[in-house]
Amino acid sequence: MSVETAQPDPASTGAAKTGAIHRVRRVGHHGLRIATIAAIVGLALIAMGFFRFTDTIAELKTSGAVADVDAIVALTGGYQRIDQALALLEKGVGERLLISGVNPSTSGAALRRATGTKPATFDCCVDIGYEALDTIGNANETAGWIRQRNYNRILVVTNNYHMPRSLLELSQASPDVTFLAYPVTHSDLKTETWLSDPIALRTLFVEYAKYSLARFRYWSGAKSASGLRADLASKQPVAASLD
Repeated sequence: MSVETAQPDPASTGAAKTGAIHRVRRVGHHGLRIATIAAIVGLALIAMGFFRFTDTIAELKTSGAVADVDAIVALTGGYQRIDQALALLEKGVGERLLISGVNPSTSGAALRRATGTKPATFDCCVDIGYEALDTIGNANETAGWIRQRNYNRILVVTNNYHMPRSLLELSQASPDVTFLAYPVTHSDLKTETWLSDPIALRTLFVEYAKYSLARFRYWSGAKSASGLRADLASKQPVAASLD
């Protein structure tokens, strides 16, 4: 009596392997299609958000109630912002001006010379904040200054593309204060010429990304650093002054 061992059919084994390969390929192709569609939708949403952001900036206008503000805050990033804030102060807009985020190596005298402002204006009504490292720091430095002086309405002077994020951070740091925009414009976003300017495109897209991250941070309740030099060094924040 003999016993024969059953051998697998080579043809059926090959067919099974081929079927498995086809199934893997189908799954891979399906996954690739889903990933491609998701990428296209994501890019479309980013593009829509970006152009909505630029449209918002293009429509920014100076508030007609600037004469009713208690004070002015200028967020550093260029002398043009400071020049316009000082000009407003000299015209009687607000009782004081805070220049937030000044480099510690820049003295009040240097700012006076660079802006050509009357010494009397600086001596009586200008505070210089050296603590802020970024826009969050600007908001926290401004919040401390506002609390010290019990202000309720503040005119914010900064670049137009920086204004949405600045107002967002300022409102979060001082929710009981009314902030009015005074945008400083470098590029006319109401025409399409900026689309051919790589520097303007890069600047606007980077700012859009920062603004989107700031909105997501507040929506999610995530914590962030204070943006103040003293907290970075674990020291007591320095009050804004002309020293």
